[in-house]
Amino acid sequence: MKPESLFASAAINIGLAMVVLTLFSVLRKQPPNAFIYFARCLSQHHHVHLDRSFTLLRFIPSFSWITRAFRVSEDEIIDTTGLDAVVIIRLFKFGIKFFVPCSVLGLVILLPVNYYTSQDVPSENSHSMDSYTISNISRGSDRLWVHFTCLWLISVYGLYLLYKEYNDILLLRTQQIRKFRHRPDQFTVLVREIPLCDDHKARGCCVDHFFSKHYQDTYQSYQMLYHLKDFEDLLKQAKSLATTIEDVKKRSVTRKRNRESLHFGEFREDSAKPVLHEEKLQELCHKICQIRGKNMLREKEFPVAFVTFKSRCAAALAAQSQQHSNPLLWITEMAPEPRDVLWENLLIPCRYLLLHKIGVYIAASLFTIFFAIPVTAVQGIAKFDNLKKWFPPAMAIELIPGLSSVVTGYLPSAILNGFIYVVPFGMLAMAKLAGCISRSKQEIKACNMFFYFLVGNVFFLSLLSGSLLDEIGKSVTHPKDFPGHLASAVSAQADFFMTYILTTGLSGFSLEILQSGLLIWDLVKSHTFGHGKKKEPYLYSLHYCRVIPMVSLAVLIGMIYAVVAPLLLPFLIVYFFLGYVVYINQIQNVYETVYETWGKYWPYVHHYILIAIVLMQITMIGLFGLKRKPAASFATIPLLLLTLMFNEYCKMRFLPTFDHCSIEESDELDKKSGLMETNFENAINAYCPPCLRPVNFPAPGSSSTQPLISSILV
Repeated sequence: MKPESLFASAAINIGLAMVVLTLFSVLRKQPPNAFIYFARCLSQHHHVHLDRSFTLLRFIPSFSWITRAFRVSEDEIIDTTGLDAVVIIRLFKFGIKFFVPCSVLGLVILLPVNYYTSQDVPSENSHSMDSYTISNISRGSDRLWVHFTCLWLISVYGLYLLYKEYNDILLLRTQQIRKFRHRPDQFTVLVREIPLCDDHKARGCCVDHFFSKHYQDTYQSYQMLYHLKDFEDLLKQAKSLATTIEDVKKRSVTRKRNRESLHFGEFREDSAKPVLHEEKLQELCHKICQIRGKNMLREKEFPVAFVTFKSRCAAALAAQSQQHSNPLLWITEMAPEPRDVLWENLLIPCRYLLLHKIGVYIAASLFTIFFAIPVTAVQGIAKFDNLKKWFPPAMAIELIPGLSSVVTGYLPSAILNGFIYVVPFGMLAMAKLAGCISRSKQEIKACNMFFYFLVGNVFFLSLLSGSLLDEIGKSVTHPKDFPGHLASAVSAQADFFMTYILTTGLSGFSLEILQSGLLIWDLVKSHTFGHGKKKEPYLYSLHYCRVIPMVSLAVLIGMIYAVVAPLLLPFLIVYFFLGYVVYINQIQNVYETVYETWGKYWPYVHHYILIAIVLMQITMIGLFGLKRKPAASFATIPLLLLTLMFNEYCKMRFLPTFDHCSIEESDELDKKSGLMETNFENAINAYCPPCLRPVNFPAPGSSSTQPLISSILV
């Protein structure tokens, strides 16, 4: 890529970011937009101070939200949104802490070393971006030892930061568990594959007998799950009918006021409608009451139950123990948070979960292969010189001055980001098909799938397709040189990843905070079917499965190019600073919290960053070999082994605390807590299936149907 293309990409992204952020600074001050930009605050009935008077100040951009973001402490974020949100903020902070020193090291030491080939003479390719990368160093040069030293410094510093962050998140997790020690999931165990009781032909009595026998001092109660699809359908019909009756009565009252203008027959027909609906509602209520009877529910039992204990310690022991000699029976694990449960996935038998997972892997593989088409096409646009050879009509672009720079510099990364935007939603759908029992596990699985998708398709495929398009002719005529051409692709693709970081960071984060899609939807809604109706906040949850992999990919790209092409690092600093400010604002004002895992995302973030460090070291081993510096390659191998040993140590030191509940910690909390009875009573009620919970829908005033409706609500 020519420097002009990189400058064009930078100019477009910086200009777009400034325009969008200025527009946001004005729009957030307008009262009608509060339902978009302060959705979380309004949903929690917090007062949002906005100037409603029509003054000039409302239309002057104010960037106070940027300075406010840097004043928000982690304690405030934890109190308002939980520890999971802090994981995202910590990821941005990690990027800032890591890449600022790396940028200083790269720009002060590595960049001059790369640029001046020998005797302080600039490279012959001084007008090319390659002159600032390691590819400008001649083979066998002793200057490569400078890169080797920087590689060790960067790697050790990255491992130190990883250890520190892991330890800090673990301490915060422990504090949160102690703070929310009354949460129902600390007393509840999910039990699956419950056998059928031979005597009573039911599973509920089997659960009660089993846990009363083996946990007689600590077992409290259980809640079975049922096949209640027909019940849910009836309940929906009842709710719909009750709402219809209320609407008809309201219209009837309105027409009574104007009955002088109505014909008698028309009025009689209108007054008869509520009676007919009430008769239908009465029939539905009878059917619902019959289904909710104990005998009917027993026939619809499913081999899954939530079992509640009198202490956290007992629940932890039951969840982490094998209950039966056959490990496929009485499968136990700690229950997810009540609001986190995916009730429909609990009905999937465990024996079918393997088939679901295989299906998801096949679907994800096909999705990844299909996505290779646009990635290769994007690289074809980026490598415009080769595109002209294979597709001569493309030369027409050069007739317009500056257009080729825009096409090769900005367009490829913009198209790639457009395709990537829809991928997380597909991954989330596939993760749901995998049978995850909670939203958090579903999103963590989607997070993993999306990260590896990005590493495979966006990074490696961009690397390979770019190098192949650039060197395919030479590789065919000189096949022995193919490994060298392929390995040099890392430095050759540095300019493309610069434009990718610019587009993802400046344009991507700016559009994230603007919420342009919701603005357009709100405008259309306000002037069409929503006109005159009361507005509700546009409340959505934060998609961890989209943010964490995207930011982790930026960390991976930055680490791999930290030594190879240090000119990329300043762009990453801007990326992480802007992302930090944007997501502080979004977490505080926009997104709602739908579950809380107490930081379970961090082990995955740690794993992603460690993969980046390992890939950086492997890349440098290959590059030192290509530069005919085998001593540097061999001296890097101990660093790689040290990194892998560090990974194993972290798995032993930190990971078990995120996967399991400490018996010692649970026992201490049990002794300190004085509300034990209240705690497990709340746990019993919290895991009642949604369709069996009290339902509040508008009930008609008819005395004949009121008792039936009351029986449903009790």
